Amino acid sequence: MPETAGPPDPRDAPRADSSDAPADGSGVRLALREEELVVGARVVVRHRLPDGSASDALGELLVVEPAELVVATRRGPVAVRRADVLAAKAVPPPPRRRGAPHVAVGVDDLQRLMAEHWRPVERERLGDWWLRAAGGFTGRANSCLAVGAAGTGLDDAVARVGAWYAHRSLPPRFALVHPAGTLGEGTPLADELTARGWAVETPTVVMTAATDDLPGAREMPLPAGDWTVDAADAPDEDWLAAYHYRGRGPVPAVGRTVLVSADAQVFVRVRDAGRTVAIARGSLSPGWAGLTAVEVAPSHRRRGLGRRVLGEVADWARAAGATSTYLQVAEANAGARALYEGAGFTVHHGYHYRVTP
Repeated sequence: MPETAGPPDPRDAPRADSSDAPADGSGVRLALREEELVVGARVVVRHRLPDGSASDALGELLVVEPAELVVATRRGPVAVRRADVLAAKAVPPPPRRRGAPHVAVGVDDLQRLMAEHWRPVERERLGDWWLRAAGGFTGRANSCLAVGAAGTGLDDAVARVGAWYAHRSLPPRFALVHPAGTLGEGTPLADELTARGWAVETPTVVMTAATDDLPGAREMPLPAGDWTVDAADAPDEDWLAAYHYRGRGPVPAVGRTVLVSADAQVFVRVRDAGRTVAIARGSLSPGWAGLTAVEVAPSHRRRGLGRRVLGEVADWARAAGATSTYLQVAEANAGARALYEGAGFTVHHGYHYRVTP
């Protein structure tokens, strides 16, 4: 039963940290991670003050320009000249309740974090909301993530969302977040869309786990036979041919862009006698790993292959230092939910899409 050594360790990959980043006084060199400075990310930016001392700006990154960064901190927006930046990196969202990080993270924060693992081609703010578009490839990349406040009246907000998607020849779609087992009943936006006849699409649950608690690949042995397992940081044609998002295929060019849009990702594959029969994608953001695109060929189900690709991604996530892992699964997919629950995942919250009549 020959196998490869497993997924690549992302720590072996070259980093874009600045070699000129200053030390913090203890001799430890601080990181200037330009690749993590994206609008919408939660970051900490250490910068020089006029008196020569240093300060940290912690919060959501609002503006990324060649000459300036603007961070939304608790005390308000802080503008930092690029020339004054000493170090900068993305950081995990803060806990909203007691417990381990994968339990304590707030619902809105987790939704924003997950959006960084599956970035659209185009993204625009409407207040706290995110308008997202990627040529129609997946609901996650082509829906308005309605968390927080739109910064305008509800009628105006719905109209703006409709116009934004119509301009891109895409159907208007909202992603509504709510407690699992509900559809957000009683919230103003959900009730308004219901009254307008917007249909419910793809009720989904978000599940989380402590990465260290997830089983590894060695705990998921393959059946006897001619099996191989490999992983890469980008999908090849064979991997893409096995991926059927929403049961569709082949993956369009824009989909390939979305699949490699996270800070880092891994594409795992199991082959039986050279034929790809199971795949999964892992992704990274500060402190978190994501598990997506898990598929097993119908002819090879109930043979532990889903657990095996999950274990491969978990090993990769642990090597990368991700303390928590999330996934999204259709609420009605009882088989997949049982697999994930058996691996240690628990339900965090739910969401669904609303589409125009």
